Amino acid sequence: MHPPPPAAAMDFSQNSLFGYMEDLQELTIIERPVRRSLKTPEEIERLTVDEDLSDIERAVYLLSAGQDIQGTSVIANLPFLMRQNPTETLRRILPKVREVLHVAGVEMQLTAAVSFLTILQEESVSIHTYAHSFLQVILLHLEHRDAGVSNAWLETLLSVIEVLPKETLRHEILNPLVSKAQLSQTVQSRLVSCKILGKLTNKFDALAIKREILPLVKSLCQDVEYEVRSCMCRQLENIAQGIGTELTKSVVLPELIELSRDEGSSVRLAAFETLVNLLDIFDTDDRSQTILPLVKSFCEKSFKADESILISLSFHLGKLCHGLYGIFTPDQHLRFLEFYKKLCTLGLQQENGHNENQIPPQILEQEKKYISVRKNCAYNFPAMIVFVDPKNFHMDLYSTFFCLCHDPEVPVRYTIAICFYEVSKLLNSGVYLIHKELITLLQDESLEVLDALIDHLPEILELMSTGGESSVQENKLSSLPDLIPALTAAEQRAAASLKWRTHEKLLQKYACLPHVISSDQIYYRFLQRMFTIMMTNNVLPVQKAASRTLCVFLRYNRKQEQRHEVIQKLIEQLGQGKSYWNRLRFLDTCEFIIEIFSKSFFCKYFFLPAIELTHDPVANVRMKLCYLLPKVKSTLKIPADKHLLQQLEMCVRKLLCQEKDKDVLATVKRTVLELDRMEMSMDAEQLEKEKQQNDGRPMSDKTFEKKRRDTKTPTTLPKNIPISVPGPTSGTQSTSKEIKKSKLIRSQSFNNQAFHAKYGNLDKCAGKSSTAAYTPSVSGLTKTSVISLTDDSFRTRNATSAPSSFSSNTPLPSTSRGTGNSGDPKSGGSKDTQPRKAALKSRKSNP
Repeated sequence: MHPPPPAAAMDFSQNSLFGYMEDLQELTIIERPVRRSLKTPEEIERLTVDEDLSDIERAVYLLSAGQDIQGTSVIANLPFLMRQNPTETLRRILPKVREVLHVAGVEMQLTAAVSFLTILQEESVSIHTYAHSFLQVILLHLEHRDAGVSNAWLETLLSVIEVLPKETLRHEILNPLVSKAQLSQTVQSRLVSCKILGKLTNKFDALAIKREILPLVKSLCQDVEYEVRSCMCRQLENIAQGIGTELTKSVVLPELIELSRDEGSSVRLAAFETLVNLLDIFDTDDRSQTILPLVKSFCEKSFKADESILISLSFHLGKLCHGLYGIFTPDQHLRFLEFYKKLCTLGLQQENGHNENQIPPQILEQEKKYISVRKNCAYNFPAMIVFVDPKNFHMDLYSTFFCLCHDPEVPVRYTIAICFYEVSKLLNSGVYLIHKELITLLQDESLEVLDALIDHLPEILELMSTGGESSVQENKLSSLPDLIPALTAAEQRAAASLKWRTHEKLLQKYACLPHVISSDQIYYRFLQRMFTIMMTNNVLPVQKAASRTLCVFLRYNRKQEQRHEVIQKLIEQLGQGKSYWNRLRFLDTCEFIIEIFSKSFFCKYFFLPAIELTHDPVANVRMKLCYLLPKVKSTLKIPADKHLLQQLEMCVRKLLCQEKDKDVLATVKRTVLELDRMEMSMDAEQLEKEKQQNDGRPMSDKTFEKKRRDTKTPTTLPKNIPISVPGPTSGTQSTSKEIKKSKLIRSQSFNNQAFHAKYGNLDKCAGKSSTAAYTPSVSGLTKTSVISLTDDSFRTRNATSAPSSFSSNTPLPSTSRGTGNSGDPKSGGSKDTQPRKAALKSRKSNP
């Protein structure tokens, strides 16, 4: 169509008008099929059915007087009618279905085959009733003139055979097969008989198979039509499994040998594939004296035959190597290996750089088959390593592996990338031999190849770092100088593409790098890239993957200065960033930190920056924080983190009192109820020490050890293990009573949906820091020690003052446990940095 000119330059010349007329004619032609598809009033009248009819009556009416599309709809709905009213459906509808199927078209026949199978699978009726009502209909349409319809009914029948009793199978199916398998019947009838015989062998004993089924099998294996011989040959595997080893050797093997010399290439191919699948059944003598010569002959003639035989042969090479292992003579072993190498480069010698448009179609089709052969060779490469022994890999197979990794076709490289992990495991200490090929596949121009390789990238890199002769990890990694550039280039290539799932997967797999390369290499080459992705990428799963990987990098970083710099960037560039999107990602990062790090680490560095987001101007940020609060509370321990718990309570109360967004407020209320149900973790050691101090007696380490041994806590657990306290103990009896009393008061407060007036003005409460707060408590404590609210954790955040990078001397917003334990037991970091201690003022208030 011609594009219309602009209005300002409208041309009313004769040629232009003719052009517009042609456009209008094209539009008319496009609209004609739409008009023809509309129904006339008469057609609509014929398709209209009385709405007062029941489902059964409507189905009977449509099958009797409706159009084909309506009858097809009824048959598609047959499983539902059987579930709803099986008796009436069998009595009134099924006879109509039988009548309609005699003259039905292809679509209705296919629909009926699927519906009959669905009824069988749903077990709407008993097997006896199903066989009586449906089996004859299925058998009647097996030889439909349309091949697709015949195959659909055959698939239904094969499923029915699985559940029918032996007597029914014998009388209804096996006995008629004697006549259906005769040469006087059609080719379609004999093909159906072959598939039914293959299924029946699993339902009868060996004696019945030998007497009633094997004579028919031999007859069909010698049929005059190659299609029938090929079809029967492919069923010999099922028959062999049903009759056992002895009958297989005496009856099936001779037939397979004869069929392997058949004049039809499809018959020889079927015989070869069946022999390969039955290798485990035959003993060593049969393999060496009968099967091996057949395989040798088949391989020698394969290059002179059709390429489809080469495709099948290359696909089954792995099974052949496994089944014939130990039978080859050294000369045969070498010939078979050379045959495999030849297949791996098949078609590469003929490439001449011509344009595909200049190559004849038959040559293009041949090249596609050669690509399939090389792809199958790549698939079987791990089996060939076992065949030659991994010790001989460098001499016998390395050059072939190199060719497969550098193959010009993506499917071949994709397949070898999938197998790379298996190859690495098999090589074990010789894995260093394929370092360069790993770099090659990481730098592959196709993202499909990269996606296949990174599925097992952590395992591959671990093998690369632990394999080889050296026992020192740093020395092993020095043999991979190009690994880091290859990894960074792969990530950048994935980021530049539209395949964000590949990018996400790659970032997730990068979490293994701390086990492979040094923390300095990660810090200078990967960590800043994770920050960039978190702040600039537009795909949320990719950002989350980068966030989690960055947390893993931080977890394994041993240098305190670098750790502090990363923490500062997380807090200031994300938690205090200008974009609300960055602040949302900060909360995601906090969730990952809670998962990966210790509770004390989160409380020390991220607790206060996280709960400060209760003042965020964006409702989505406040709502996301509300969902995170239960996990935040789970990091606290009592009594060490009592001051943090009080600040958490203040933030929640402020949200309850001042939140104006109805969705956020509803989320806050649900979150508070969840927080109320949570049990606080107790620091057993700290509680025991406070008890001793309250009694006026100093407690030595030996005294505490004796007290700890007297408890029921296992001695193998660490001293600071979080212990959930469901009931009162000698050290926490008063606290537990206060928890129960606070929960009761808080429940009454939520039921009334109102809070006391003195809690509405938090600024007033904040100004009286020396007064005990007696409020609905998140922790369940009614008598709490109130932290001085002049602490800088509640200062107003100025987003514009946050620098893009931080000096290591900048203090971190941290808190400290009451026990003074600033070390992170999970992170293994040093204790050089002294945490900022919050000033606590405690006083008791009467309830």
